[in-house]
Order: sequence, then C-alpha cells, then structure tokens
Amino acid sequence: MDERVREHAEVLVDWSARVEAGDDVVVSVAEDAHELGVAVAEALGERGANVTTLYGSSEVSRAYLKGVEAGTEGDVEADDFDADPAVERALFEAADAYLRIGGGRNTTATADVDRSTRQAYAKARKGVREARMDTDWVSTVHPTRSLAQQAGMAYEEYQEFVYDAVLRDWESLAEEMAQMKEILDAGEEVRIVTERDGAPDTDVAMSIADRTAVNSAASVAYDSHNLPSGEVFTAPYDTEGEAFFDVPMTIDATRVRNVHLVFEGGEVVDFSAEAGEDALAEILDTDEGARRLGELGIGMNRGIDRFTDSILFDEKMGDTVHLAVGRAYDACLPDGESGNDSAVHVDMISDVSERSRMEVDSEVVQRNGTFRWEEGFEE
Repeated sequence: MDERVREHAEVLVDWSARVEAGDDVVVSVAEDAHELGVAVAEALGERGANVTTLYGSSEVSRAYLKGVEAGTEGDVEADDFDADPAVERALFEAADAYLRIGGGRNTTATADVDRSTRQAYAKARKGVREARMDTDWVSTVHPTRSLAQQAGMAYEEYQEFVYDAVLRDWESLAEEMAQMKEILDAGEEVRIVTERDGAPDTDVAMSIADRTAVNSAASVAYDSHNLPSGEVFTAPYDTEGEAFFDVPMTIDATRVRNVHLVFEGGEVVDFSAEAGEDALAEILDTDEGARRLGELGIGMNRGIDRFTDSILFDEKMGDTVHLAVGRAYDACLPDGESGNDSAVHVDMISDVSERSRMEVDSEVVQRNGTFRWEEGFEE
C-alpha cells in the first residue's frame, strides 16, 4: 500500500474526526475507494473505535432511483419515498462519527436519473441528512482514475494533486485562516467586486452581522467537515447585487458554466448560465430557501493549484471565493436562530486572482487574490 494512503487515513481519523476509543463510527466507502477504506478501518481498530461499514455506491443509488421511476410509472414525488427511513436514521443517531470516503467508478453515474426524482429523494431524506450532520462527520475522497479523468489529469498526476491538498500542515494553515475568521466575525458587510472586459461583472454585497465564521481547517474541532479543506466561510443574508461565477462545475450531474445571478431583497430574482441553465433553474426552484444564500466561502488552501471540477477541492483553492444557494450551516448562526433552510446547498465559484477586490465594512481585505497580511498586497 502506498504510504500516502496510510497518512491520509491517519489525518482523517486523528486530525479531522478526532476519533477516540469506544466511539461508534460509520464509514461509507465508495466503489473504487477500497484501499483508503482498508487503511481507515485499520486506523480505527488501532484506536479502539467500533466500526460499521456502508457501501457508498452511486451506481447502486442509480439503480434504486431508476427502479422507483419504473415502479411509479410517472413523475416521482417526495411522497414516493419513505419520509422517515427509520433504520438509516437510527444508525446515524447512534453514531459518534461518520466518515464518507468518496471515489466512485463514474462521476456521472446518476446522469440519466430524472432531476425531479433526485430532488424528491433529497427532500424525503431530510431527517436522515440531519441525523448524519449531528455526528462528527467528515467527507474525503480517495484519488481514483475516474476523478483523474474528470480533472483532465494522468492518474499519477492526480494522486500527487490530491495528496498535496490533503497532507498539509493543518495547524499552521489554521493559524493563518484565523486572521480571516477574525475579520469576518467583527464585520457587518462583505462586498465582492470583479471585472471582466473592463467592466464589473460581479458587484454584490451581503450582511454578515451577528454571524460566526468557521475556520474550516479540516477538523471537527474547527466545525470543519471536509478533507481537504482550507476555507473560511460564514452565512450571509440580505444579499444585493450581481454575481458572476466563471469556474465550470458539475451540478446535479450536469455541466454548468458561466453562471450569472441577480439578487434583490436577499433572493435570486434573475439568473443565466452559458451551459447547464436548466439544471441551475431546477436547483433554484427546489424550495423557497434555494433562492437565498446559505454560504460565503473564501478559499485559502494554496496546496490546491488548479480546478478539477470537484467542489471538494475547487472551493478550497486559494484565489477563489464561492457563494452557495440553499442551506446555511448552524455553526455560523447565533444560538437559537434558524438560518436559511433548504434541501439543497450548491456552491458556485469565482476566480478572484485578477481584477478583483473583497471589502469588509468598506476596507479592502483581499485584492487580486492576495490577502492584506500577505506579501504583495496592494492597498
């Protein structure tokens, strides 16, 4: 076994999930992530944890959803699924931690499942999703050939890319990102401006007053649940203006490119996309909360040096910011306050390496991808 696989497992178990002896841990392993699953199981055994393993297969999910479509002989509704699947919910309610190891055989395995079916399934599983998110959950991926192909890389090249992003000095990165968290915690408004062809294509402002930013340093100790991570995020509201997202992405198994959103009164009132506009429209129509922002995220992991059409990596990349429509994370909200609620949480990314600035309370904190505490920052 490649020693980097064992290192990945150790970071996931020790730094990210903070697993302790006696913890009940659910591990979901994708089709081609077997090797990392083995290393994680070994690490959990050494630490005295109890392990329940799930087969996290997108191909199995596709087969189930296609079966539901065949069985209903018509449009699938949320009521066609069990609204409270007790067995699965009970599993997560009893778990201390949930580790999701992605790395399937086909990154678009569910592409031929009707979008309305996928949306109905997501709505019906809200209780399971909430139970899972109440655990110390962490999501990561094993570098696979399908992911390498999606990223446009040779397999060996993609392995290097993944491990450069995952096997970081996370303590040092956490200390750097704490500077951004402190600025957002003290701020009331964020404004992002980018230009294209000599004119603004993004000029959007949002309130962050009374919100708590998350220093997402790839550990549940930081309210962070992705490995790799390397972003600082918060839950904005009262959004006004226009935003352009130039980083291509796959949303709901559909390629989406060059998204433009217009916000008024905190809601998306107009939108367009050069590609994948129908998929974007269906996301925004999922429910009332799908047209409001749930997240502002600022990428700070400079171990990620290129876009790979994987949100797990792309949104963490230095020189990027992202906005997500849909669900807000409780970690960003005051106690007792409910943030934006939705069955979806869909991130869209902007490259801010050139002709851009980010202001917090009218003070520039990042220009052209460089933060004010970094060498080369221009006032």
